[in-house]
Amino acid sequence: MEKLMQYVWEHRLWNPAGMTTNDGKKIRILDPGLRNDDAGPDFFNAKIEIDGCLWAGNVEIHYRASDWRRHGHDKDAAYDSVILHVVDKDDAPVFRSNGERIPQMVMQCSPRFVERYSALVDGKAELPCKKVIASLSPLEVAEWIESMAFERLQTKTERVRRLLGLYNGNWEAACYVTFARNIGFGTNNDAFERLAKSLPLQLLHKHSDSLTQIEALFFGQAGMLENYQQYADNNYYRQLCREYAFLKNKFSLRRPDGLVWKSFRMRPQNFPCRRIAMLAGYVYGGFRLMADILDADGDIAKLRELFAVSLTGYWSTHYSFSGEPAASGASQAIGRGAVDVILINTVVPLYYAYGTLTDNYGRVESATHILEQLKPENNRITALFANAGLKIDNALASQAAIQVRNEYCNPRKCLYCRVGHKLLSAAAFELAAGV
Repeated sequence: MEKLMQYVWEHRLWNPAGMTTNDGKKIRILDPGLRNDDAGPDFFNAKIEIDGCLWAGNVEIHYRASDWRRHGHDKDAAYDSVILHVVDKDDAPVFRSNGERIPQMVMQCSPRFVERYSALVDGKAELPCKKVIASLSPLEVAEWIESMAFERLQTKTERVRRLLGLYNGNWEAACYVTFARNIGFGTNNDAFERLAKSLPLQLLHKHSDSLTQIEALFFGQAGMLENYQQYADNNYYRQLCREYAFLKNKFSLRRPDGLVWKSFRMRPQNFPCRRIAMLAGYVYGGFRLMADILDADGDIAKLRELFAVSLTGYWSTHYSFSGEPAASGASQAIGRGAVDVILINTVVPLYYAYGTLTDNYGRVESATHILEQLKPENNRITALFANAGLKIDNALASQAAIQVRNEYCNPRKCLYCRVGHKLLSAAAFELAAGV
């Protein structure tokens, strides 16, 4: 309830008529202040007129007035700057640490407002704001999609920034981990990222002239070389086991704990072992994918060529370490649709991060251009929003939908979503108008 009250206060959604302190003094709110998400009062630097006298200071909000003392604010000097205590239930007076009484005001949320809020955050509907989405104007939709897509890009940029910090500004190393994570295609993302981090490029490049040794390192660290007896008749598997035993001892390697590879309901050509073989192929001969991505300069056709690769050797004819050789066509590492997913989740964030961190606006522009040109992702999330009336006609829109679903809908942060705000604002204005 306090979050809802803070939301009402921050966005000025109260009814200004008849606002008074609990002892009858007239209140006029000139500035609600700045929201504080850290320790201390909820809002800083508010300006409030009480009985004609202007006050400047902080505001604290509680559901019950007695929470002030329960939280220890009456003994905390950090709260002595509070000029107004806003509550829903006035069940106790409040005082500063020096004993001075603090003005207190009851700000009740209307039942209709609370009802709409509860329907959003507690409702069982998969998309409780569906009707509101359908009512958005084209301009509102365009602004919403753009803001959510760029918010998602910023999140991915921060991930790249952290990798650059981990690898002392090495863009190839950051690209390597980013690419490895994304060939997990959601199902195995975390496992691939941990696998890549357990095998730094500096180590891999010492043996990048041998594909067998590179594959042995990846498969060994992935925990896939522990069934020697089961695959005793597989010469390739036995060779990998020997190579990994040697390299593990040479580099004192330690496998990542608890790696879990998921392949349930996955087509054989998409098994994790084939993705690992694909990653090994990019490292073989020296990993320079970031340089190749930059050289492509945003050309989608050239970028697609970078990822439309074929597997060689054992994996050109097999889907796993067991079983008979696969039918023709097994050499293709990933299909066209998967290539475009890599462009969306690997190339675009790298362009955006590179442009942002090096002040190269052309790279930022390349990132947005690619999203605008590629077809939207086709998944459960995009289908959900399309069914609600949201036009998802390119990858920029599908990335926006994924951001909304993952960062706002799933954690029920409806208060901070533009659509949720529109719905709740309408309820607040109805209250103010007496509807």
